[in-house]
Amino acid sequence: MTSPSAGAGTGNPTFAELGVHPDIVRALDASGIERAFDIQALTLPIALSGEDVIGQARTGTGKTLGFGVPLLQRLALPGDGTPQALVVVPTRELCVQVSQDLQKAGKHLGVRIASIYGGRPYESQIKSLRDGVDVVIGTPGRLLDLAEQRHLVLSKVATLVLDEADEMLDLGFLPDIERILRMVPEKRQTMLFSATMPGPILTLARTFLRQPTHIRAEDHEASAVHERTTQFVYRSHSLDKPELVAKVLQAESRGLTMIFTRTKRTAQKVADDLTERGFAAAAVHGDLGQGAREQALRAFRSGKVDVLVATDVAARGIDVDDVTHVVNYQTPEDEKTYVHRIGRTGRAGKTGVAITLVDWDELPRWKLISDELGLGMPEPVETYSTSPHLFTDLGIPESATGRLPLSKRTRAGLSAEDEEDFGGKRRRRADAPRQRDSRQRRRTRGGREVAAAKEGASDHATAPSAVSSDTDEAPTDGSRSRRRRTRGGATHTPTAEHPAPADKEELAHGDNGERPARRRRRRTRAAGVGAAGPSNTPETAAEAD
Repeated sequence: MTSPSAGAGTGNPTFAELGVHPDIVRALDASGIERAFDIQALTLPIALSGEDVIGQARTGTGKTLGFGVPLLQRLALPGDGTPQALVVVPTRELCVQVSQDLQKAGKHLGVRIASIYGGRPYESQIKSLRDGVDVVIGTPGRLLDLAEQRHLVLSKVATLVLDEADEMLDLGFLPDIERILRMVPEKRQTMLFSATMPGPILTLARTFLRQPTHIRAEDHEASAVHERTTQFVYRSHSLDKPELVAKVLQAESRGLTMIFTRTKRTAQKVADDLTERGFAAAAVHGDLGQGAREQALRAFRSGKVDVLVATDVAARGIDVDDVTHVVNYQTPEDEKTYVHRIGRTGRAGKTGVAITLVDWDELPRWKLISDELGLGMPEPVETYSTSPHLFTDLGIPESATGRLPLSKRTRAGLSAEDEEDFGGKRRRRADAPRQRDSRQRRRTRGGREVAAAKEGASDHATAPSAVSSDTDEAPTDGSRSRRRRTRGGATHTPTAEHPAPADKEELAHGDNGERPARRRRRRTRAAGVGAAGPSNTPETAAEAD
């Protein structure tokens, strides 16, 4: 089955006309959803009857409700607390998004929905399963963990959904999916949704689905890229990109914006730079703890932050309808990644703008993407932050500079959104100050302790002699003895008239023939090594799950 468009036109049927339960229709009406999108109009009549379905449509065309409405309507409510439906998704962010969509659609049904994904403590998820659920939505790794520990019971699953199957294949989750499929009952309804249908996904469908109906919500000749997304490609130097992006973000029609990078370090660096320039920006990448990632997404969806900088894996499943601009800060790896990135805008029938910045060394990769997708833009125009055509193309005021004017800094910012504490060790954000160890290092000079600054003046007067009498004696507790500083072979005792040499002087000349670098290494070991910042590596599947 095909349809020429992916939108919800006036000729599309309403959910009520498609036979959807009145309580679900009422919940959708409250969210401003009345008529079905093409993928929904084609899927619902088949899925509501209990048949297996393969749904194929581009991102942003309403696939979630295409399987979510039949899943909710076929539940036997109230249930006994054992999951009746299972939705498997590739990433944490998509898990949260699907859970929220189904909660809204089923709010009048009294349905219990549990989100199961990595990054959160096991205890809260196990408790929700023990309390009883009707629908479980989760990522493959955590689902398997809880199923193998007997906390997640899959013996009564009557409806199974595999969402974004091609992305799960890309992330290496196909073996986990096959294990999950063998844990659920053979007599069930299975719905598989995917933007593309590579060979392994077709093999999976033939193996585990029973006479599925394959639905395509677009013409076979339709472009993979949304027609409603206006695309601009500029050849830009890496040193000029921060200034250029700052001006792009001041375009008159700009709303919520997503910026994509290839590495975690670049994502955090761009977000920090934009924040310093006055923009309400936040980052989402694998070096952030789950609490910080969800904090950034909540702030973005609520409008407290209007610029979200993300890596490709972390951004999979971020579904926000009001994104007006997408910026590819670094050229995508391939055409599929490009389509996925710019698919974050121009969603749900709205228009959008996609801007790709191609550095000189990225030109060959961009040419391959352009040729594969038939974009007709193999040679991007050379562009700088001062180029007149940049201002004309994007509607940027000529007065725009590299910083957001104070009068336009109206967003609350990331700090206005609370970060949820999941307990345990939290991963430090790169822009957060490092916490000092509670066991403060004792400052010494010449092997003798120096009184702390917080001590009173009288303590300072008595400290040197007291310390000398203690530290000059050989230790009796088995600890390592301290090196006694000497000059010309004689022991040197610091006094008020002859203090110990300063650290800088010691490093310059050495003492007792000891090399300065050797002492520096010992001091480094004593002080400890600080926490590392974001690593300059791409995301991995383990971080996504």
